[in-house]
Amino acid sequence: MDSGDVTQLLVDYSNGKREALDVLTPLVYGELRNLAARYLRRERSDHTLQSTALVHEAYLRLIDQNQVRWQNRAHFFGVAAQMIRRILVDHARTKHAQKRGGNAQKLSLDEAIGLPEQRDLDIIALDDALKLLAELDAQQSKVIELRFFGGLSIEETAEALGISPATVKREWVTARAWLLRQLSRTEV
Repeated sequence: MDSGDVTQLLVDYSNGKREALDVLTPLVYGELRNLAARYLRRERSDHTLQSTALVHEAYLRLIDQNQVRWQNRAHFFGVAAQMIRRILVDHARTKHAQKRGGNAQKLSLDEAIGLPEQRDLDIIALDDALKLLAELDAQQSKVIELRFFGGLSIEETAEALGISPATVKREWVTARAWLLRQLSRTEV
């Protein structure tokens, strides 16, 4: 997928050209589906949310954004990362509430961010930790969200945030360490 084509189609769609959506849909839908499948592979095997349902919900929310002026492909997938995070957290909270305090949705953060140890972590705790991190350092929180939930590369994250790839790398390492420390405290 050529990011320039996607960017132009997003701009056209933002400017009211509804026919751009017909061309844009197959281009971004496949990548959103891959993103959702990649993310859900990190979930436990009995997770009840399927990648197709996740991508459909995220896509419907994305194209329903009337107030967004899409800047480029990275901006679109950055917003997609936020949508996917919200959908997964809402799903986890609903399941958790249904079980009245039972086990929440689990995911392997260490595996997702490339650390050698494997540790189960519930997505609600991750969301709470990311909210706390956002209060302390909004940029680090955004880097984690885009890389972890959005599946963006370092370069795509840099483009989406308007910062250098070196800054993304630095923020990624720092935020990842902070999150692991924070989440290990909540496990005790």
